[in-house]
This record gives sequence, C-alpha cells and structure tokens, in this order.
Amino acid sequence: MKLIKSLAAIAITSALLGGCNSHNTNSVKPVAKDVTIATFNLSFDRTSFERLVDEMQTSPVEQQALITGFNDNTLTPEQKQKALKIIQIRNVAAIIQTKRPNVILLAEFNNDGSGENTAALTGFQDNYLSIGQSPNSIDGGDTLEPIKYPFFESYATNTGLMSGFDLNNDGNVNSGPNDAWGFGLYHGQYGFSLMSQYKIDTANTRTFQNFKWKDLPSAEMPKITNCNDDKNPIPGGMACGDDWYTTNEWNNLRLSSKNHVDAPIIIPTANGEQTIHILMSHPTPPVFDTVTQKNKMQNRDEIQFWNNYITHGDFIYDDKGTTGGLAENEKFVIVGDLNADPYAGDGYRQTIESLLNHHRVNQTATDGELTPRSLGAETCFSDGECRQDNPYPNRLTSNFGLQVDHAIPSNNLSITDSAVYWPAHDEQGRLLVNDTRIGEKGAGKDVSSDHRMVWIKAAL
Repeated sequence: MKLIKSLAAIAITSALLGGCNSHNTNSVKPVAKDVTIATFNLSFDRTSFERLVDEMQTSPVEQQALITGFNDNTLTPEQKQKALKIIQIRNVAAIIQTKRPNVILLAEFNNDGSGENTAALTGFQDNYLSIGQSPNSIDGGDTLEPIKYPFFESYATNTGLMSGFDLNNDGNVNSGPNDAWGFGLYHGQYGFSLMSQYKIDTANTRTFQNFKWKDLPSAEMPKITNCNDDKNPIPGGMACGDDWYTTNEWNNLRLSSKNHVDAPIIIPTANGEQTIHILMSHPTPPVFDTVTQKNKMQNRDEIQFWNNYITHGDFIYDDKGTTGGLAENEKFVIVGDLNADPYAGDGYRQTIESLLNHHRVNQTATDGELTPRSLGAETCFSDGECRQDNPYPNRLTSNFGLQVDHAIPSNNLSITDSAVYWPAHDEQGRLLVNDTRIGEKGAGKDVSSDHRMVWIKAAL
C-alpha cells in the first residue's frame, strides 16, 4: 500500500479545519436570512460502535492511502473491507458538502447506546466534513468546500437495549435483538445524531425514550393473526388470536424503537432569535413480522406520536416527567426515516398521510409544489436500481422505491426550496449514489446509502 507525498497538504488542512471542533460551543453564527434543514439515513450499520469510531478516526492521509490501494488493487482483503467503508463515509460527506444544510439529522449513525460517547461524531467532523471531498467518488479531482458543524448531539436509543423480557416468545429472556426494546445487535446500533451550525438548546431538549406504547391512545395489543404459515409457526403454548405480550410486558413496552426527540435550534435573525423545534425519530420498518403485525402497528404508532405531539398531547410525558405536547405557536420540522410512504409500501398509509396533511403542517412542502423531488429517482425503477415502481417516482427517497425519508415543516415556516439529493445520469454527483466499481451492487449503501438526503429551506 503506497502513500503519496502530496497527502501532507491534506493533513495540514485537516489540522487547521478540524482542530477546534467542540461539542455545543459558544461559536456565533452570523445573522441568518434562511435555514436549510435536512434528514439523511446514512446506513452506517456497522457490526459495532467501536468499528465506526475507528473508521471515523482514520486520518485523511490514511484514508487516501486506502483509496489509492483500492484503485490499484493492492489491498489485502481486510484493508479492502475498510477502504470500502471509508469510501462510503467520504461519499456521504461529499453529499452533505454539496447541499450544505445548516441543520441535519443523521440516522443510522451508531453510538454507545447512551449517546454520551461522541468520538464517532467528532471524527466525522474532523476527518471528513472538515476536509474537502470530491463529487467524483474514488476518481477524486474536483474538491468541495469543507463544512463545519460546531454544535452536535448524539441521542440515547432503545436499539439493542435488553428489555429483561422474552419479547419474541422463544422461551428465552434477553436472547437476542428481538428481546431488546428496539431491534439491534448491540446497544446503540441504528442510533441517530443531530449536527447544527446553530445552537442546540440542550436545556430544553425533550426525549421520549421511555414513553410506553400502551399510553398512546391509538395503541393496540398485537395479537397472533398469521395462523397458518408454515414458515412462521405459532410459538409453543400459544394459539391463533392470543395476545402477543403478557400484561407485564405490555405495561412496560416502550413505543420508540430508537427514540423520539424534540431539540430546539436557536437561530439568530435580523428580528432577533428564532427557535425551530427539530422533531426526530426513526420508526421501526413495518415489515419482518412473523405471526403478528407488531412491526406494522408499532411503525404506525411511532408516527402517530408526532400527530399527537403537535395537536392534543396532554397525555404525553417525556423522560424528565414533563407532560404535554408542542405549543400551537411553535415552529417545527419533523425529520427522519419514518419508514412510511403515503402511496405505497407495507405500512399503514393513512397515518403518514394524516401527518403530511396535518393542519399544523405546511402542505406546500409535503404534498404540493415544494414537495422534495429529484431527477435521479425518476429512472430508479427503469434502471433496475429500485425494487418496485411508485406512483410518484420523483419523490422517492430510497433504493427500494419508496418515499420514506421526510422533512415536514410547520405551517408557520415559509418554505422557499426543497429537494431530494439524487443526481440523474448526466448530473454531477451521480457517482456519489451509483458507482458500479464499488461493492457488490455499485449502488445503495455500497457507495453511500440506500437512502437519499432530503432537505427543505425556510425563510426567516
């Protein structure tokens, strides 16, 4: 594996741009006239948090050496495996540098479970975002402008956190990811983080990690309804129509597969500070069910939580015990991979549709002329990249052919622009989402992610 001397310049740039990174510093951002808010499922689904930290802490010089070796086909299998992950991270960073959101939710950015260890986030800033990436993937050449996020938070997650119950009814307690409060091979897998160029009001941030599913008015006990499926036999001692959970399990079961978070962002404007609440979640996908519709029901209710939070949320309580939803006059943007398409897919479409059409939502940006779109998605199905067709192909946000990633603004925000970052064949940046030289498929998370970044811009 060869090192090239010109990489010293990259190292110097890294030190200059990345050395002053801090967690929620008092850096002052100039007065803003508008704000761009994005959501991006990064697909950083590593086998451990430590592996992601290692990749994020890899210096730009080491990164380039791996990529050079990848291009020259001189790497060992272990080096090649790491090189592919480095390429993925750099391409994700290049996408962020291209559209330059001021605030961005990073889904599937693994953490330590509690969100306290921010080594992966600081590494992402110092070694990737603070270094100009190329829109040409492994070809290099053109360099994008680095981007800095002085404020960031990583949030606790239910994924991989063992429940102390036999939630999958296999006769064993804490026997695997299906006995965790949220599916995960380890505590922290599939977690999410927030990066911002404006102050995150951590003192007034609300989290709902412990909110009980049963306490949502629409909650229903999942029952065994798939009763004659040879591939999914009913567990021993149970029968068709039985409740899936015991009373004790149901009374303790958490709603959030990851977390629900309300993080206020404070933005300086010519008319004083404005606050926008960033409402974040990543509901479980409404698939992978066996003898119940548990995942489908939980996805529905994780989305319904936001419907209630912005409407009649008196029953809601956060992890500090404070009750109530979001005040009527507050500005917000609901962001996340909600794993729900209003027009296709396996979920309860009416729930996501009701959220997109909610009276407190700016529907111009959810089902109107400013609904996020792209040119690249329009050929996804015909190219064989998406697994299914969709009635609104230009609104797709994922390789599997669904509009599942959402940025849903309140109706008291004036939206001026929006898009899904999905370059068409002839647009710059196409190699950031589709490059046949990389991985097994040359698309999706082999190159960057199987999801696309979605963003909206609001005038202030």
